[in-house]
Amino acid sequence: QVQLVESGGGWVQPGGSLRLSCAASEFSLVDATIGWFRQAPGMEREEVSCISSSSSDGSTYYPDSVKGRFTISRDNAKNTVYLQMNSLKPDDTAVYYCAAVEDPDCGSEFEYWGQGTQVTVSS
Repeated sequence: QVQLVESGGGWVQPGGSLRLSCAASEFSLVDATIGWFRQAPGMEREEVSCISSSSSDGSTYYPDSVKGRFTISRDNAKNTVYLQMNSLKPDDTAVYYCAAVEDPDCGSEFEYWGQGTQVTVSS
């Protein structure tokens, strides 16, 4: 059974940093497209990053809300994808999810989802 497990969430003060990890089992992330999403109470789910498969061009996507602050990356040896989050704001508070699909590029429909990790930004 394919499993995606997020880790690295927690509490941080405004302006601080966190690095989230998405580890996969029974599934290779090397040739998969990976997305990070977040959902805050009372808000719709929002995509905050995506990285295309290595067999494609490995291009990345960020919405304006996180551009310049968040960075997505891969470690193929560990079969893990990371989301580095810097200059965090209270509005970044949400449950963060990773998702994957065996597709060459971003924009596709995601098939596999993790259970999420809580990120809380407050003073």
